[in-house]
Amino acid sequence: MTNLDPRLQKIGLGLLAPVLALVLAFLITSLVLVLAGDPVGEVWSTLLGVPAERNVANILNNATVLYLSGLAVAVGFRMNLFNIGVDGQYRVAAFVAAVVAGEAWLPGAANTVLAILAAMLAGAAWAGIAGVLRAKRGVSEVISTIMLNFIATGLVAYFLRRVAVREEGSNDIGTKEIPEGSRIPGFEIGEGSTTEVYGFIFLAALAGFTYWFLLNRTRFGFDLRATGKSTTAAVASGISVTRMTIVAMLLSGAVAGLVGLPLLFGDSYSYGSTFQSGLGFAGIAIALLGRNHPIGIAIGALLFAYLDEQSNPLQILVGVSPDIVAITQGVIVLTVVISYEVVRRYGVRLEQHAVARALEAGRPAAGDKEEEARA
Repeated sequence: MTNLDPRLQKIGLGLLAPVLALVLAFLITSLVLVLAGDPVGEVWSTLLGVPAERNVANILNNATVLYLSGLAVAVGFRMNLFNIGVDGQYRVAAFVAAVVAGEAWLPGAANTVLAILAAMLAGAAWAGIAGVLRAKRGVSEVISTIMLNFIATGLVAYFLRRVAVREEGSNDIGTKEIPEGSRIPGFEIGEGSTTEVYGFIFLAALAGFTYWFLLNRTRFGFDLRATGKSTTAAVASGISVTRMTIVAMLLSGAVAGLVGLPLLFGDSYSYGSTFQSGLGFAGIAIALLGRNHPIGIAIGALLFAYLDEQSNPLQILVGVSPDIVAITQGVIVLTVVISYEVVRRYGVRLEQHAVARALEAGRPAAGDKEEEARA
């Protein structure tokens, strides 16, 4: 790889890290299966099998939610902020969106847009608390966002009881159902309703493009990335670190506000006590796996969604607990971190060798030096 064109070398190193991570994750997970006495071949053949159409739809739907969660975390990561509070932020936002959409103050699609904006504002406001505490008082955003997660859970549960509509013959409670005209229709990738994919997948893709454009093609994005790399250099350049910290957390929370909306507008149509939880913590792993790049996050979300979906028949067909997938996902995250660091150091070493060779080639020979001295 030392004699390759620099651009090809950079691409090769970029591909080497994830491939190395997946290979290591495969080997470590296989070792865990061997130690547990489980059939390694059957487990991998089940996990890596070709999913049916309905399973593909489930993978895409789950990946849409995970992708938004990963984007929300990545915004904070680019500012060197660890937003651990996506889980609480999306719960608050989904509840607010459900209440707004259920009241149907506006007709049709306008009601949907209003609910989405309300969700983003709610998520931003909840994350902004941690941003202000970090910027103004130096409180670690890790601690504050974790605490805010617990507060959000209790707060949403309290207000849910105040506005909930209870169905007859059921113990489940929830907000008013979103009117049919305000729901986001999906599309089928096969025959039957079980193959329907959330229409929100297109809005998720738009969110990914906006994230990329904002961070890579705007002055604000440059300031955010510069501040994340070095606050000292940012201050010297005239960037307000306090302002960037608060704005970064607001943006992260706004994206987190979208996480629960694919489920709300495409499946449940109301927020209830059984609304899916735990989506925010998965986003942390996916953002790390995708290296905070929108395409990398999409690949990570699809990988995690694929493993989750394929793990369902493990206990029935192979007699192995589906928890092995959680182990695999955790190992993938660890190996990604390690692999990227190993590849980074290898790349630095290659650059050092290239510089040394260039200096050696440009250094005049001893005889040339003597002739130059005589002249």
